[in-house]
Amino acid sequence: QVQLVESGGGLVQAGGSLRLSCEASGRTFSRLAMGWFRQAPGKEREFVAAIRWSGSSTYYADSVKGRFTISRNNAKNTMYLQMNSLKPADTAVYYCAADTRVVPGHEEYEYDYWGQGTQVTVSS
Repeated sequence: QVQLVESGGGLVQAGGSLRLSCEASGRTFSRLAMGWFRQAPGKEREFVAAIRWSGSSTYYADSVKGRFTISRNNAKNTMYLQMNSLKPADTAVYYCAADTRVVPGHEEYEYDYWGQGTQVTVSS
């Protein structure tokens, strides 16, 4: 079992920045691929970014490429999502997820464990 807890969400103006954190416990974090997803009101949950267990490879949705950066600190059992140049369209509940495979997926069903989510609201 893996427990995931997100933090760092909040209200920010368009053009601003936020850094989300996801702290993991219960299983060797360094062996887990990790991802971020988000769900806006009335929409399905969508892939945002993912990172291999080693941090050697990262993956991004086209909508956030160049603005968001995913990273991890295995010594702290924590993953991050640095979000810059935020837009109102980024408003959503952001979820972190853990994938027990080597290469993280881009689909919900590929992830085994999920956090409860943290709200990000970007005002115009």
